[in-house]
Amino acid sequence: ESKAARAPDKEINIQWYIPSVAKSSNDSEAKVLLLYAYNTNPVKIGDIAIFSTSVFSGHLWIPLASIISLREKLSDLREQVEILMQGSTSFSISVPTSFLEQSETLKISPSNKPKLSDAKVYLDEKTEEIAKRCLSEVKALLSVGPALSPPLTEIPFDVTWKSITNLEDMFDLANGCIITEGNLLDWIISLLH
Repeated sequence: ESKAARAPDKEINIQWYIPSVAKSSNDSEAKVLLLYAYNTNPVKIGDIAIFSTSVFSGHLWIPLASIISLREKLSDLREQVEILMQGSTSFSISVPTSFLEQSETLKISPSNKPKLSDAKVYLDEKTEEIAKRCLSEVKALLSVGPALSPPLTEIPFDVTWKSITNLEDMFDLANGCIITEGNLLDWIISLLH
């Protein structure tokens, strides 16, 4: 029981498979395989009833060139978000270096966020347009619905440094990632569902 697989929170696990030989003969474009598994409720592998109704998995073949291009754009977006964070006065608070200092800071000033990476970033108009274009590409690549979906008119999750970094990591072909971020996770699951 103690070694059984479990997911205490809702999460998605993303892995990539880059085939060396397994290429369709009628398709000249190189593709990679996105493997995903997510749970919609906390699960333990020993609880089959919940496991079978709360865990989903699947795969998508995605053009390699599209992934590389999107990853570069997401990296640029993350850099823009970091610049906005550095320029924002709300991010000029000092981050405590120890848990004790952090607890004391939170008692003194509960409005300070415990983690800078979880704080919402307010985007300027240029960065918001970049984000919408990137997220429209993500939507087009991951959507299992109609091929021609309209571009996004608003960002479907709270933009934080962590959410943008998670999104960038999601398209890291060498590593993949696990995402537990609330709104971002919900949006990605909605695309794959």
